[in-house]
Amino acid sequence: MLYIFGGLPGTGKTTLSQFLARDRRCVYLRIDTIEHLLRQTGSLIAGSEGYGIAYRLAEDNLRLGLSVVADSVNPLPITRTAWREVALQTHVPFVEIEIVCSDNVEHQHRVENRSTDIAGFELPTWNAVVNRKYERWDTERIVIDTSGQTVEQSINTLQQILARVR
Repeated sequence: MLYIFGGLPGTGKTTLSQFLARDRRCVYLRIDTIEHLLRQTGSLIAGSEGYGIAYRLAEDNLRLGLSVVADSVNPLPITRTAWREVALQTHVPFVEIEIVCSDNVEHQHRVENRSTDIAGFELPTWNAVVNRKYERWDTERIVIDTSGQTVEQSINTLQQILARVR
């Protein structure tokens, strides 16, 4: 199974995707980690390298029979299509999960008050988040709105929805 996450920074996407990877013992691929290393080594040129690496790593692990959780903003139809292609090429089912925070005040508070577990990683500012190119999804997906929910409530929502998808 390939779990394809997407959503703007600060919506709870990483929290939920990490929970799912731990809970289901999946391989966890995080674009922020990959791109941060590419930046540190001077290898990030076009900006798409991190996604390309993640697609190949996902393919390798799916071919081994391991489920994969892909944690990325996944902002464009081209990135979403590429994730689906990974699943199709490896003959595994996939589910797309968009995480949103519909309350802008809460979303801004989260973005401005969060920390990171990636050493040396610079989190985006609220201005960077709201100005980021993020196109509407036009494919079937699960949408989880984390606004007004605790982490535990959002995890329960994710578990309940995925229990129906299996």
